[in-house]
Amino acid sequence: MNKLRMAVVGAGRLGSFHAQKLAARKDVDLLAVADPASENRNRVAEACGVEGLPDYYTLLDKIDAAVIAAPTSLHYSIAREFLEAGIHLLVEKPLCATRAEADELVSIAARNKVVLQAGHVERFNPAFRAAREEIAEPKFIEAVRASAYPFRSTEVGVVLDVMIHDIDLVLSMVRGPLRKVDALGFSVLGGHEDVANARLEFECGCVASLSASRVSDGQTRRMQVWSAAGFAAIDFAARGVKFVRPSETLRRRRFDADRLTPKQVEHYRARFAEEHLPSEIKSFDASDALALEQDDFVSSVRDGRRPIVDGEAGRDALTVAGQILARIDAHCWNGVYSGPVGPLAKTREHILAVPHFAAIGSQPIHSKAG
Repeated sequence: MNKLRMAVVGAGRLGSFHAQKLAARKDVDLLAVADPASENRNRVAEACGVEGLPDYYTLLDKIDAAVIAAPTSLHYSIAREFLEAGIHLLVEKPLCATRAEADELVSIAARNKVVLQAGHVERFNPAFRAAREEIAEPKFIEAVRASAYPFRSTEVGVVLDVMIHDIDLVLSMVRGPLRKVDALGFSVLGGHEDVANARLEFECGCVASLSASRVSDGQTRRMQVWSAAGFAAIDFAARGVKFVRPSETLRRRRFDADRLTPKQVEHYRARFAEEHLPSEIKSFDASDALALEQDDFVSSVRDGRRPIVDGEAGRDALTVAGQILARIDAHCWNGVYSGPVGPLAKTREHILAVPHFAAIGSQPIHSKAG
């Protein structure tokens, strides 16, 4: 079998990880790493034993597939050129900056019959895979994802940098359209939100609460999923999941705690969880989720099938992230329209309509509130 000719565009942290793993694959021929920053590209290219290029244009007629790990603001323009050239793409999350850009990339990929995969690597975490297989039709999902400030990805806030992982995971579990989005967030260090919380309500009745921070003193990557059939607590970092499966008596609402005798109360104080809420902990060996993501991409290209996280999934996660950001921007911190709003708690600019009979004319006046 011929090796897949590939390149990596972007030699930052994620780009270097992708390049190292691709260079080690026996089914891939990594030809180059492209990045305008000479120090980055030379470091990664030398480590991988490939050519380092200041731009990607000369690659368009030399490769079959590529990984785009450039800054988010450049994803659309770079990906569009590669897709138009018939090159299969794995684009790091988020797929691009706007829903309109994502729609166009999905359309170009379909027209040119090439694979477009979004880099939502948590889909390949074995603990999440195990939970998703068992917990059907979730009714409540709670996710917390927190870490110290990364000093990278500063061109986007915590929603597109961190929370979008959990947005994608939720959308992969919940079937049906989103009905309502509430959110707030605030900036600590820069011009974007560094802490955010979102509440998603779906038409099927499921509710998801997502919290993300990139200014925490510890690292947390956890999710809890409730359904009528059971509960799952996922620890992404430890690759573990705890299942709790209620007894048939509890599921049928036949356990009446108010009618228990004193002897039964004493019994269940010691044995209730064991008999009616039995739990099971599954732990998984260390696995390389990024390598599994690349496996799926390469096999999708070779087999002509859709990847697990296709362009549409990347677009859908981006769409919900956009709705969350819109709610964050509109949040009134003092509960009034004229007060501080948004992640930077700025005073809102608004328009005061001038009466048609005003001497100065009928054009609106722009005024700062407060």
